[in-house]
Order: sequence, then C-alpha cells, then structure tokens
Amino acid sequence: MARRPWLPRAQVRLRAHPTAVDTGVALVLGLIATLSPLPDVAVALTGAGLTLPLALRRRAPLVTFAVVVAAGLVLLFLPGRAVPFGLVGVPVTVHALAAYGPRWAGRAGLAVGLVASVLGAGRFTTIDGGALSPQAVSFSAASIALLVLASWALGHLRRQRLLTEARLVERAQMLELERGQQAQLVAAAERARIARELHDVVAHSLAVVVAQADGGRYAARTDPAAATTALETIGVTSRQALRDMRGLLGVLREGGPDVAPQPGLADLPALLADVRAGGLPVTLDVDGSAAPMTPTAELAVYRVVQEALTNVLKHAGPAASVCVRMRWRGGSLDLEVADDGRGAGAPAGGAGHGLTGMRERVALVGGTVVAEPRATGGFVVRARFPDRGLAPA
Repeated sequence: MARRPWLPRAQVRLRAHPTAVDTGVALVLGLIATLSPLPDVAVALTGAGLTLPLALRRRAPLVTFAVVVAAGLVLLFLPGRAVPFGLVGVPVTVHALAAYGPRWAGRAGLAVGLVASVLGAGRFTTIDGGALSPQAVSFSAASIALLVLASWALGHLRRQRLLTEARLVERAQMLELERGQQAQLVAAAERARIARELHDVVAHSLAVVVAQADGGRYAARTDPAAATTALETIGVTSRQALRDMRGLLGVLREGGPDVAPQPGLADLPALLADVRAGGLPVTLDVDGSAAPMTPTAELAVYRVVQEALTNVLKHAGPAASVCVRMRWRGGSLDLEVADDGRGAGAPAGGAGHGLTGMRERVALVGGTVVAEPRATGGFVVRARFPDRGLAPA
C-alpha cells in the first residue's frame, strides 16, 4: 500500500482549526439541504436551520441544539412527506451535545432525539400512495432511534477522551510545576550552602587578618621581623580567601562548574596553623582511630572547627587559648572546641549566624551541635557526628 505522507499533516492542520472545519461542514450540509429538489421552499429553509447551526456545535452546543430543535418542530408541521436532507443535523447535534455540552444536556439531547425518532417516523414514513404502514413506521422509528443512540454513544466516548486528555495535560502541568518547585528548593539550598561558605571563609580570614594586623602594628616598633611575618601571614590568608571567594562566585554563574572549596579533615592542621600564626594558642587532642567520612561530613567538621576558632578570635579576648578535642567512638565522632577566654560575644545557645550555620551543616549528616559558656570561664562548642556520617564501605 502506497504511503500518503500528506495525510498526517492534513489531520494535524484540521485538528488545529476545529471551528473552520465545523463551519465548512455546516456550509456544505446547508447547501445540500437548500438546493435539493423539494416541493416547498419552507422545507428548504428549515433544512438550512437544521444544518447551518452545526458551525457552532463545539463552541456553543446548547445554542446549536436549541436552533435545531426549533427548526425540527417547524418541519413537523409543514405539508409534504418527503424526507428532507436537513434531518441529518439531528444526530450530529445529539453527538455534539453529548461530547461538548454539560452532562445533563447530553442526556436531554438523547431523550429529545429518541422522541424525535418516533415523531419523524410517523411524519415521513409512507407506502402505497401515502397510506401509513405500522410496520414501516415501527421499523423507521427503531432505525432512527438506533442512529440517535449511536450518535449519543460516540459523543459520550468523545467526551471521555477529551476528559482523559485534559487530565493528562493537567497531570503534566502538575509534574512540571513540581519539577519547577523542586528546582527552586534545590537552588535555595545551594544558595544557603554558598552563603554558609561565604560566611565561613570571610569571617575566618578577616579574623586572622585583623589579629595579624594588630599584632604586626605593635611588633613593628620593637621586632620588625615579627611584623614582616605578620604581613606575610596577612598576604597568604588574603590570597587564600580570594581564591575561595572566586570559587564560590563561580558556582553562582550560570553553567559554571562547581569549584567551591571543599576542605576536610586533612585540612585541619593547616587551619590550626593559620590560627596559631594569628597569635591564638591552639592544641589538638585526638582520641581513637579516625573513621572514613563522607565529603559532606568532613566539610561540616572543618567548618565547625573554623567557625568556633573564628568566634574565639573575635570574642575570647587577649591571652585566651583553645583546645580542639576529637573523640572517635566506633562509628561516631564527638568534637569539642573549648576556650578559656571571656566569651562575651557569643550568647548562650548561640543566636549568631555562624552558630546557626554550624547546626545546619551538622544536621545535614544527622548530628547535633551545642554551644554554651563554660562554668569555669570561656566558651565551648560540642558537635556529635553519628554513624551515618561515615563513608560507605
């Protein structure tokens, strides 16, 4: 069988312009109804009234049905027994009402069509020069009723198909909306992550820079070498902070690679060395064997230590010291950062953005954070990382 590539394109175009198709069909049927040889002009006009309203059968099925019913009633009282062609509009209207009208209107159209089948059979069925035959009337009425019922059934099926298509479209829109909302949540989470990274990088780096600048200023009068060392530390810390900032800002660019810094446990010694270079004595006490952790958990540990040390630099005051304790117990890690300074700038419970960021980071791996003043003076941050923060075997 030869392929007809034009047929699918024609079907698509026709479906894209249903009103134009209905108008064209109504005009063709109306011309046939009015130009067919009939004994009475009035019958031709009622035939046009039965067919031309079909142009509105989708947009206004109730209006179409009302006009067709009115024209059919007029036709019943006109003389002559020739069956007009315009009666084809009755089953078409019943179909349109079942497919595009309200549900109650479809049932009403079916009832009216069945009644019209009986009236039409009695009005237009003739035999032997006009004498009515009961058998012929019954057969005609049953045939017309069957045609009306089939038209209604096809219209009902069309209605169900349209409802199914509408549900599928609605479902697709809901899925698209859910995907959009999920993408927004992911973007919000990424923005929050970047905000935490920016806070940690900037706060820690500036704290070290300020401490080195203050120390270098006093050392410049008596120990130029110490002042030079302080300036070198400021330069190294500033350049590292600049690199980290560029990496974080690169994430914000559309299509930019994820080049944000991701420090972990291996970077803790360098962090403590930077803080010591800033003039704050820091000791590290590790108990137990370190277990492998996920990158997210390692980053959380690093940031908790970094934020705690930054708070010590800003709030503990002079002559303070810090002890970082890491206790590995089976598959969990207990982390503590305690200082013996004044701790005046960090309220109990931790209401600052840095402590809030700590809790958010640790909560991502199922852990908890407590930040509070110590009874013996100073401030302590305790974080617990449970087993699920470990890397999979």
